[in-house]
Amino acid sequence: MSKKAFIFDLDGVIVDTARYHFLAWQKIAAELGIEFTPEHNEELKGVSRIRSLDIILKLGNIQASEENKNKWLKQKNEDYLAYIENMDESEILPGVVNILEFIKEKNQLIGLGSASKNARPILEKVKILHLFDAIVDGNDVTNAKPDPEVFIRAAKLLNATNENSMVFEDSVAGIQAANIANMTSIGIGDERILHEAKYNFKDFTFMDTSFIEAFID
Repeated sequence: MSKKAFIFDLDGVIVDTARYHFLAWQKIAAELGIEFTPEHNEELKGVSRIRSLDIILKLGNIQASEENKNKWLKQKNEDYLAYIENMDESEILPGVVNILEFIKEKNQLIGLGSASKNARPILEKVKILHLFDAIVDGNDVTNAKPDPEVFIRAAKLLNATNENSMVFEDSVAGIQAANIANMTSIGIGDERILHEAKYNFKDFTFMDTSFIEAFID
């Protein structure tokens, strides 16, 4: 029997760095006189940094030069990196390690498929980098979700077919990417927002290991 691949998004799935992204974007939006709420932030989940800035500028009906855009993108990343500097294992979301370790015990494959360009250092800070067999992040892809490139690349690195791959996502764009790739999509978060997912769980504490075992079998 061929091994199954379990591909995880990072922000909002493994660690709650989504809140740090929100704070960094909110700071820039405030400087530009744009109201940026948690509801607005939902549109940024799973998309690239450049696309996120474009969404924020559109909220404020602001036209910007490439020079200013690059300045704000750099500022956002610097603010974000400052927020995550002191991350540790306590930042891992509930139930995640239990599921990762179960997949390892079953000798299956674990990959990361994230838009973040800081995925590796974050996984190192929270001390779970060793659990991943393949990592594909924003440094490795040219197309942002809902384009499935990040998940397809991860599956290829794991030598798994798309049909034998399960994706864990907290964003609409990520769920759409998994579905486009013909992978089993798992929504982690609000089912009303992630209704396109094949299965939904509020968080990993609501996911029994038997669910993973059923996919393996």
